[in-house]
Amino acid sequence: MTIYPNEIWEPSSDYHTRTGKLYSEAARDHLWMHFTRHSTFEGHEGRHNVPIIVKGEGAYIWDDRGNRYLDGLSGLFTVQVGHGRQELADAAMTQFGKIAYFPLWSYAHPRAIELAERVAHYAPGDLNRVFFTTGGGEAVESAWKLAKHYFKLKGKPLKHKVISRAVAYHGTPQGALSITGIPAAKTMFEPLVPGGHKVPNTNIYRAPEHLRDDPKAFGLWAANRIAEAIEFEGPESVAAVFLEPVQNSGGCFPPPPGYFERVREICDEYDVLLVSDETICAFGRIGDWFACNQLGYVPDIITTAKGITSGYAPLGAMIVSDRIFEPFRNDTTYFPHGYTFGGHPISCAVAMANLDIFEREGLNAHVRENAPTFRAALEGLLDLPIVGDVRGEGYFYGIELVKDKDTRATFDEAECERLLRGYLSKALFDAGLYCRADDRGDPVIQLAPPLTIGPAEFADIAATLRTVLQGADAHL
Repeated sequence: MTIYPNEIWEPSSDYHTRTGKLYSEAARDHLWMHFTRHSTFEGHEGRHNVPIIVKGEGAYIWDDRGNRYLDGLSGLFTVQVGHGRQELADAAMTQFGKIAYFPLWSYAHPRAIELAERVAHYAPGDLNRVFFTTGGGEAVESAWKLAKHYFKLKGKPLKHKVISRAVAYHGTPQGALSITGIPAAKTMFEPLVPGGHKVPNTNIYRAPEHLRDDPKAFGLWAANRIAEAIEFEGPESVAAVFLEPVQNSGGCFPPPPGYFERVREICDEYDVLLVSDETICAFGRIGDWFACNQLGYVPDIITTAKGITSGYAPLGAMIVSDRIFEPFRNDTTYFPHGYTFGGHPISCAVAMANLDIFEREGLNAHVRENAPTFRAALEGLLDLPIVGDVRGEGYFYGIELVKDKDTRATFDEAECERLLRGYLSKALFDAGLYCRADDRGDPVIQLAPPLTIGPAEFADIAATLRTVLQGADAHL
């Protein structure tokens, strides 16, 4: 049968496109998927069909064959309120009936104004100015450009460099990629924007041995590496420090006690802007509107995206303090930067409805109340020989896999290939759990489920992980 956009579809094994191809075939032949090895789907013996996800409801998604999966990654750390929220679709349709598009280039529209006011209200300190983008990478790119422009206006034109952490991911635009600390993600695109410099991250599991049992000392050590880098590069040349509250890549590294307090002191001492990259951590993932609220620090800039709309429409934002915005109030000065679809009326309307759900259902409090149960369910897997560490905060966790728990020996490249891509990714999905097996740092399984779930789903996630991980030895 031919499927048209307004028809209602039910799972069927003969689902195909208007040209007669199965969706998996058309995807293989025409769709260039992101961060994807397309050889996996080339139809050779032992290869797999492209998974086609066609429906979502609550914490679950369905493929085109009717199989159900628990969405253990919220799509991509994004679908905070769960799938299938009709009121978000209704908000979009209502806005379509008013004005579907207009730019924010010297003009404004009500939804962007309302959302900017609301986001500023949620943000800490004097972060009262909201610059909309269409995603997190664009927000990071905007923040670096703003930092450089700001210091030129302040008479410090040499300040342009950025300090960020090893293994951290901050986006794919050329500037954001230079801030990113994953060498393999950058090699093919070099030379990048100059000025990105890296310091150690906050993975206490891989910390120097003398610091592993003293989180406060480790936090001070890690923070002081930022001061060291600023001194090495020259304080007159460093504009900003970009940090995620809980670092994503490498498997959810939470900050040790005192870490951000010390980082804030360092940034103030050297007149360097502190940027909290909350593309993932904001809007409930850690149990607050912004993770910096929960962790007790006030940055100069917040970058965010994803959860602001729960992924129902693309939207990102750079939230800026009054101090940083002040030079842009004067005379003919303006920030010569923007995006065609930044602050799109439909996306802003969806974001407002999404935040209504947060408030009505108390999702931030729900995460704070249930996070210890989630942690306990995952820490129950530590009895498995392959599970070395369980770490994270809120509804955001990484499980590090090791070859030897006593020595913390990790897997080599070939072993990671067999373990993660050769076994775990498909086995977890086939077992009904969508999550991420990743080795951008040491090999981990990452989990970031919708914020609406509770103990029953935690138990299901842990049971599935246990079953699949128990079979891992056969693939090493």
